[in-house]
Amino acid sequence: MTACFAASSGQSIQTYVVSPQNFDEFRQSLDAKTKSWVKSNQFTGKLGQALICPDQDGGFERALLGIGTPEDRKRARFCLATAAQKLPPATYHLANDFDLPSKDYELFGWLMLGYSFTRYKETKTPVPSLVAPDWADRAKIEAMVQAETLCADLINTPTNDLGPAELEKEARELASKFGMDFKVIVGDDLLSQNFPMIHTVGRASASEPRLIELRHGTKGPKISLVGKGVCFDTGGLNLKPASSIGGMKKDMGGAANVLALTSMILSTGMNIQLRVLIPAVENSISGNSFRPGDILTARNGSTVEINNTDAEGRLVLADALSFASEDNPNLIISMATLTGAARVAVGADIAPFFTERNDVSD
Repeated sequence: MTACFAASSGQSIQTYVVSPQNFDEFRQSLDAKTKSWVKSNQFTGKLGQALICPDQDGGFERALLGIGTPEDRKRARFCLATAAQKLPPATYHLANDFDLPSKDYELFGWLMLGYSFTRYKETKTPVPSLVAPDWADRAKIEAMVQAETLCADLINTPTNDLGPAELEKEARELASKFGMDFKVIVGDDLLSQNFPMIHTVGRASASEPRLIELRHGTKGPKISLVGKGVCFDTGGLNLKPASSIGGMKKDMGGAANVLALTSMILSTGMNIQLRVLIPAVENSISGNSFRPGDILTARNGSTVEINNTDAEGRLVLADALSFASEDNPNLIISMATLTGAARVAVGADIAPFFTERNDVSD
């Protein structure tokens, strides 16, 4: 389900964004009754606070949202959404300016409160909706929401409905939507076209491994997106334990992210030459699974000794990244759920990244 801005109407509730720094000044603008209500509810603009102020008839006169201190806002994501999720279902509009680093990003966070995964079960949990402020780049924000919804839907879909063949279908539909060139190399054709590691990792699955390629544009800088598309990762012969295998439908999160980013880029009309590469495989187990101790030859001629078949992501990405570099792009961005050690290193809320170019890391 894709969320979007609410239609503007006179029924929306005026909503004020407040921080501890401007709370005293804001409080002085209130009438005595509302001041008393704010005080009795201990609202001071702290991060995550939300307060509905009633009118004389028991309805909603206004809403107050707390976005916290500047230090809070450095550490928190989606300050508006953090507070807005506590509001009762209704339509709101922002009635004052507020100091947040990326206002469009904050509005995106609010809209994503309306996301739900409904492929298998319709959910009807009402959420607070938002009227687009006059200053907002509505088209850009809704393109971001549409892209994020695509990404979340793909990751949430289990492998019985989103294996390598179905991931190809999703990519093909996106290519058709935006008029992109589409190409796919499947099964043993990967060997004849020199993608040996993609083939090796995916050959044990009933759904053949494949390399998906999308292209768009002939002008501007050349940008290549590479996304790991391991639609399920058993760990191969080094089988994952039960505690780790349950969520492995999400091991194609890199592919989901590059398809979502492609949607956003093309929806907002960026002037670039875009190339998208997705090695789509299932790391499964059968009589022809690759083994610990095998030595593989990659697309670029390097040899790789397999110590653990659960390190499959870097193998399929090696062939795809080698292929991407052959086009001499200005920038390659690779996205992958590559290792659980990343969560140990930086926690669950931060995505680790590596780059040799400081100009693109800020």
